[in-house]
Amino acid sequence: MSQRMRSQPMIILDDDSQRVQDEDAQEHNISAARAVAEAVRTTLGPKGMDKMLVDSMGDVTITNDGVTILKEIDIDNPTAEMIVEVAETQEDEAGDGTTTAVALAGELLKNAENLIEQEIHPTAIIRGFSLAADRAREEVNDIAEDIDPNDTEIVRKVAETTMTGKGTEVNKEFLAELVVEAVRAVTVESENGESVVDLEYANVETQTGRSAGDSELLDGAVISKDPVHDDMPTDVEDASILLLGEPIEVEEAEASAEISLSSPDQLQNFLDQEDNRLREKVSQIEDAGANVVFCQKGIDDLAQHLLAKRGILAVRRTKKSDIEFLKEVLDARIVSDLDSATAEDVGQGSVQRDESDELFYVEGNSDGSHGVTLLIRGSTDHVVDELERGITDALDVVSQAVSDGRVLAGGGAVEVELASRLRSYADSVEGREQLAVEAFADAFELVPRVLAENAGLDPIDTLVDLRAAHESGETRAGLNVFSGDVEDTFEDGVAEPAHAKAQAISSAAEAANLVLKIDDIIAAGDLSTSGDDEGGAPGGAPGGMGGMGGMGGMT
Repeated sequence: MSQRMRSQPMIILDDDSQRVQDEDAQEHNISAARAVAEAVRTTLGPKGMDKMLVDSMGDVTITNDGVTILKEIDIDNPTAEMIVEVAETQEDEAGDGTTTAVALAGELLKNAENLIEQEIHPTAIIRGFSLAADRAREEVNDIAEDIDPNDTEIVRKVAETTMTGKGTEVNKEFLAELVVEAVRAVTVESENGESVVDLEYANVETQTGRSAGDSELLDGAVISKDPVHDDMPTDVEDASILLLGEPIEVEEAEASAEISLSSPDQLQNFLDQEDNRLREKVSQIEDAGANVVFCQKGIDDLAQHLLAKRGILAVRRTKKSDIEFLKEVLDARIVSDLDSATAEDVGQGSVQRDESDELFYVEGNSDGSHGVTLLIRGSTDHVVDELERGITDALDVVSQAVSDGRVLAGGGAVEVELASRLRSYADSVEGREQLAVEAFADAFELVPRVLAENAGLDPIDTLVDLRAAHESGETRAGLNVFSGDVEDTFEDGVAEPAHAKAQAISSAAEAANLVLKIDDIIAAGDLSTSGDDEGGAPGGAPGGMGGMGGMGGMT
């Protein structure tokens, strides 16, 4: 009896569960990851194309920003989501280079798949990729050019490079200048003499109806709101500004209650108590010395009338982010309870109204106040949204360049140089890891190839010319996508922060290694999007895990 039991297979999974193992699992994961990478490849570079993304509500997003595309795509595949995390990490840590990081991860997995087909074990590939990534980051440090953070010209080139291809071409120089000025305005020198940039004090606001050339950098904050009452002042030169987190309304009871009244006088007394509470709130604002109130919540009609009568400017339903930014601009406090409001909570500054744009300009004048606003204008909502993405990326990248003090030549120059150096390094690596290092080197050359493809140039001829230039010692030789020539792209003003490149290498390598380490996929039956075998994913993978197969068509 025991002998028969030992010969029976032990069933530990539910009948509806699905499992993919070994080569099938690796093939499935690599295919899903590559599909994500291919979805954004055509957006790379100044000549990259845009994607139109339509969500389930019909809202349209037009962009070539890698992380935005991947966030908007409805991805239902765990492996693909791991690659999306590469883009998100790159965006958080470096501000730009998301498309490069994702494309590099996809190419690493493609090359790894070729090695697996040659019976190279994934463990050896992972070790080789780790060695190559470490060496590549060291080479980035060696190749990087040190810059003076106060060198406005080179910092402006970094900003222009980041914004190129993101809807800013016509006004690229002007917008780059605004970005550099904004970063300088929020840059301080630390105790050890290093430049530190705090972008928390640089706000970005958008407005439609005018051209990008009308964008401007303003000291202080911009609030897109109207006064709550027509009789209120709109310009207050010597403004004492209260930032209020509670409504100027009568508090509602937390629980339902019934009130029994025996006479009309009792009803009137009840209503009078509400009015008196509102009058008390307005008096508390006045007693605190405020003549301007930015309220995060609502303001009762009676309170609006009383505030206007006392010459106090009030704005209701101000965004929480605007309230928090005003706190820094004015060196004020956010009051959550008017009963405890004092003159110390009030910030000092000035408020100016632009009636044509329906904006309030708020500027602080105390020693502790700081903050600037980039007001980005564009003709339509889609244009403004893409400009905002480009400007936000540029702010992040310029701040990294100023803080780190190192930049690289763009146009694929650094990738070709890294590929060349990694191939030389591979000769010193023993075992099958050497093949993985060479595969890592090959993956770097994807960037110049795709830049050439997106510019309508021959990728093979371009890569041959770039290799020849680097073999002759031209470490900054890259592709000028506008002329098609191989040039010193750094001299041409194409500069990228070294930190972003090093981060892209780390993120891509770690993601690729994580995918390669998986040799078994077990999915519960209720995760499948199909009720029969024919609708499931190839190789028995659940439908939800195989749903990325069609994403390649996005390119």
